[in-house]
Amino acid sequence: MGESKCRPLGFLIGLPFALVALVLSLVGAVVWLIGSVLSCLCPCCICFAGLANCAVGLIKLPIKVIQWCTDKIPC
Repeated sequence: MGESKCRPLGFLIGLPFALVALVLSLVGAVVWLIGSVLSCLCPCCICFAGLANCAVGLIKLPIKVIQWCTDKIPC
């Protein structure tokens, strides 16, 4: 039998942190949108593209938080 990846306790513990991360991901989505528009308008400013890439990391944050919490709970 393989090891089950279903860890409901880790999911429940990580849920409040994921909700906070969801708010941050919404902020990241706005930053990504603004950075993408600015990098299209002025392609000589490479910092806007870097800002958009950092915002993509914020958008992926809730999934990473849930995965981290479920990996830490050994039940």
